[in-house]
Amino acid sequence: MTQFNVQNPDYEQTVRASFAQQGFMAFLGAELTAVSPGEITIELPVSASLSQQHGFVHAGATTAVVDSACGYAALTLMPPGSEVVTVEFKVNLLAPALGVKMIAIGRVVRPGRMLTVCQGELFGEDETGARKRCALMTATMIQR
Repeated sequence: MTQFNVQNPDYEQTVRASFAQQGFMAFLGAELTAVSPGEITIELPVSASLSQQHGFVHAGATTAVVDSACGYAALTLMPPGSEVVTVEFKVNLLAPALGVKMIAIGRVVRPGRMLTVCQGELFGEDETGARKRCALMTATMIQR
């Protein structure tokens, strides 16, 4: 794992407090499950309300959780008082999003003074705990 310079000793509290303010993540039922410097995990329980017409989890829901995972991964490395906003992202949908839950992992690839580049992965997890990669994201975050 890459070692990063952590500028905010309270990064975990900062990330958790910000995530708790996200109405959309709460609406989806997403939960922040792991916070470490440069890496975040968000889990999304699968429900019928998140499905598209073929029964897969809708790409809008999956993209939202991976975007948030990338953004919060970037925030873990920013100075106290910072906020983060997505500048751009690209998503490759690799397989249908199926399972009992979706696991989104965001990782910092390159932190910067203003812009941070992240990579996100989305996995569908079945009832046995087996995971299948469903999507990859490359994202750029800006410090505010």
